[in-house]
Amino acid sequence: MKSVEQYRNQKVLVLGLAKSGMNAARLLHQLGAFVTVNDKKEFDNNPDAQELLSDGIKVITGGHPLSLLDEDFKIVVKNPGIPYTNPIVAGALAKHIPVITEVELASQILAGELIGVTGTNGKTTTTTLIAMMLNQRQNAGKAYVAGNIGVPASAVAQKALPTDTMVTELSSFMLVGIQTLHPHIAVITNIYSTHLDYHGSRANYVKAKMRITENQTAADYLVINWDSEEWRTLSQQSAAQVVPFSRQGNSKAGAYEQDGQLYFKDELIMAAKDIKIPGDHNVENALAAIAVAKLQQVPTAGIVQVLKTFSGVRHRTQYVETYQGRQFYNDSKATNIVATEMALKGFDQPVILLAGGLDRGNTFEKLAPALKAHVKALIVFGETADKMTAAGKLAGIPTIEATENCETSVPVAWRLSAPGDIIMLSPACASWDQYPNFEIRGDRYIKAIEQVTGKAEEN
Repeated sequence: MKSVEQYRNQKVLVLGLAKSGMNAARLLHQLGAFVTVNDKKEFDNNPDAQELLSDGIKVITGGHPLSLLDEDFKIVVKNPGIPYTNPIVAGALAKHIPVITEVELASQILAGELIGVTGTNGKTTTTTLIAMMLNQRQNAGKAYVAGNIGVPASAVAQKALPTDTMVTELSSFMLVGIQTLHPHIAVITNIYSTHLDYHGSRANYVKAKMRITENQTAADYLVINWDSEEWRTLSQQSAAQVVPFSRQGNSKAGAYEQDGQLYFKDELIMAAKDIKIPGDHNVENALAAIAVAKLQQVPTAGIVQVLKTFSGVRHRTQYVETYQGRQFYNDSKATNIVATEMALKGFDQPVILLAGGLDRGNTFEKLAPALKAHVKALIVFGETADKMTAAGKLAGIPTIEATENCETSVPVAWRLSAPGDIIMLSPACASWDQYPNFEIRGDRYIKAIEQVTGKAEEN
């Protein structure tokens, strides 16, 4: 890692724990900062805070006292999920104290190369594919995944060598809190409308996503989806060299699909049908990864090997198992309408869809065409059960049943299914009404499948 002196003997506040806060606090402590950690969870029920205290780091728990701002902090490192309306965050900004997120800190110490991936959907799959492809290179450094994918970037940056690459999934929450983060290659998979409760407006959400390229120069690359006029216009904000990817063949200057074949510029890569993970959205993810891999001199054979064998990221249209002719898929990461729509379009077989979750105020009429085209039966749960039912009725779904949660939906789906059907959890909603996160929701869904089938998860 790079030698960084800017935090030595400086007072730094780490706001919020979890993985990113824990790693940020430890790194700053190692860099010689006087670290104070503030977390709202009570100390007695906060093993992370207890662990940091044992390491000699000051911890304040049980709330976010405004009196903290009376201390002379040089900077605040904020958990990405904490909104900017939080009194500590708002107060720090009012005092002109910089507020950053852990990925900014990681980028400052990273000795190797940074590739950043953002977008509304497809970030995790694209990040994973890029790293796998880069690791097909011979006599090159190692590629690591980091960031919103569940691996703290500051932990990876500490071990990455100058010859290594950190492929970092960057959420809009993370990108709001950057200053100098500078990816050599930035990837924007797509931009739809989500997280408006956090950002306040779609314009703010788009602005956050576009921060991935604000520090790039003409020596860098922006790989961006070319299948929307808005995204093409947004690319003009970047100083980097724009490398488009297009499933609809809107440009041949980068990666694209034509007549069922995938190309990079004039070079044929492979047939789209040979990608192991299903769906048009995964063709787009593959094209984005191909563009990055080609910019990084990955041999075509290595790219093809990854795309033909990669079976998907857990909780992202993840194949679970087949039992008595029914295929089970776990798409718990589908926390918005577009993600569920894309997942449904990936299947020609009849789908029994398990959907519902946190009510963010939106309705689901936009999902009705995909429901009508692909869904045989709809099982709903969570706060949005009634709204999801209304969308199902609008789509003319003949069988709609409500159940308590995603676990109890599995035996209902099994009862309604027949050989040849797809049974898929793709909620179109966040999980926080019933589960701490989408990972736990997906894990419990898989456990329920195992209880119904008596089989263990295949992947």
